[in-house]
Amino acid sequence: MTGSDWSYEAVMKRRKSILGAAVGIDYGRFERQSLGFDYEALMSSSPVRDIAGVAAIQSETGVGGTPMIELRNLTCLARSYAPSGKGARIVVKDEARNPSGSFKDRRASLSVYDARQKGYRGVVAATSGNYGAAVASQAAMRGLDCIILQEAFDSHGVGQPEILEKGRACEAYGAEVWQLTVGPELFYCQLRLLEETSFYNASLYTPGGVAGIETLGYEVAQDCLKAFGNLPSAVVVTHAGGGNVTGTARGLRKAGATDTQVIGATVDIRGLHMASDRDFNRKSFTTGHSGYSIPFTVNPDRTDVPRNAARALRYLDRLVFVTQGEVFYATELLATLDGIERGPAGNTSLAAAISLAREFNDNDIIVVQETEYTGAGKHHHAQLSFARQQGIKVFRGNPSGNVPGECIAIPESIEQMRAIDVDLEEVRRSYIARTLHIHCANRLTEADYEFLAVETRTGQEFVRNAVESLRRSTGASDDHV
Repeated sequence: MTGSDWSYEAVMKRRKSILGAAVGIDYGRFERQSLGFDYEALMSSSPVRDIAGVAAIQSETGVGGTPMIELRNLTCLARSYAPSGKGARIVVKDEARNPSGSFKDRRASLSVYDARQKGYRGVVAATSGNYGAAVASQAAMRGLDCIILQEAFDSHGVGQPEILEKGRACEAYGAEVWQLTVGPELFYCQLRLLEETSFYNASLYTPGGVAGIETLGYEVAQDCLKAFGNLPSAVVVTHAGGGNVTGTARGLRKAGATDTQVIGATVDIRGLHMASDRDFNRKSFTTGHSGYSIPFTVNPDRTDVPRNAARALRYLDRLVFVTQGEVFYATELLATLDGIERGPAGNTSLAAAISLAREFNDNDIIVVQETEYTGAGKHHHAQLSFARQQGIKVFRGNPSGNVPGECIAIPESIEQMRAIDVDLEEVRRSYIARTLHIHCANRLTEADYEFLAVETRTGQEFVRNAVESLRRSTGASDDHV
């Protein structure tokens, strides 16, 4: 744009107008007074509203309809360490069979379809993960240009091997890849590119980006009914920004699986900071970890769209931590016992499921709802070699000895695997406190209390108690918390 001020401050001031033009959605029409917004109306603005319509669009580019595989050997091993009558059947939805090798093709399919329908010449996505390859793949199929931005390096120019592998994949699909150092320039570059190119913002967090995953949850329920005659007792979902949990849960509900537990699983890297130059390469996972999952759960609107369609707290029944070492161990078990070699990040939910299966009855079904492709940089041996290069100790032992950024403990036995529950009530209270702080909320209305109750999947009594506790702790007046 000729004559535009490209300073950081000026671009950030134009953030709202840039993002509005780049997704073609008037977010203002969903806003309500004070805190709330109409979430279901936002979701209804998806380019396609019904499951059948989404599935039809996805089938045009070979997305969806992935196989469900029972992990018989892994189930048998888990049962050998379970109490009598316990040990659920573990099955996996093999999302690595999608065109670019992950469930992210489901998200990208609707985003790129929407961009094409609205007449955009190309798409931009800021992502260091599988989503970049998914967007690039779908853009190639739909005949659109594609630019992918990655946070790939620390200040010394050292790149995380998994991110570099994903950059290679994006380029293989014909995308232009911008690789940046960790820091605030990623969002600035994204905004500037969107404004300069007038491309579509293929954000992970648009209504279409979440609706595309609903087919995954729907298929999980249908596949279980077909294969076992029953709906799953639990579906374990790798949790990062919230879209995977949200879309899968919504799809399960639309398939009638309202009693199926939705359990989020996330890699515990507490103590490492996502924006830290030092910490950037001291974690072995670029997604599905606590550095994303907790911040996005308590503040979902910290995204590149005005309102995030991914609202994990609305759908989570349970959230658990697993360690990096447990995920690497689960990756090897999947390959050596059931003959399926997949990428470690996609096995976060598998690591949790191995532990959780021991809590369920042996006639229950627990579903791991995704896998991801693996490759040179994504392979767990590459990740562990890189960790050692960063001075991180890797050893066999109890995963309780794992210290993020210092050491990775690989279990010696499946018996040592223990998914650790996160206190969801505390997370819900944190969400309420963060929301009130962001919106500088004055006296709350009945509509505000109801919105917060729905957002946290609780009730107005829980919200009122949380607000009252916050007011007492801060010394705020009744009119302001």
